[in-house]
Amino acid sequence: MEFQKDLDARGLNCPLPILKAKKALAEMASGEILRVVATDPGSVRDFQAFARQTGNTLVDHTADGPEFTFYMRRK
Repeated sequence: MEFQKDLDARGLNCPLPILKAKKALAEMASGEILRVVATDPGSVRDFQAFARQTGNTLVDHTADGPEFTFYMRRK
């Protein structure tokens, strides 16, 4: 998937991946895609809740071993 900004949140635990994603999304234009790579197993649940609460769209997420990749579209 094409994205405009990349965020490496590997090794960070809750709530840091969400906080860093929130900051990155704030710097982006509406409709742009942010890719986040995280290793915190709780990040799947966290990003789903974050999308619901903020109105940003969780376009896709995948798990590859210990890494989770999220694609979020800025509202």
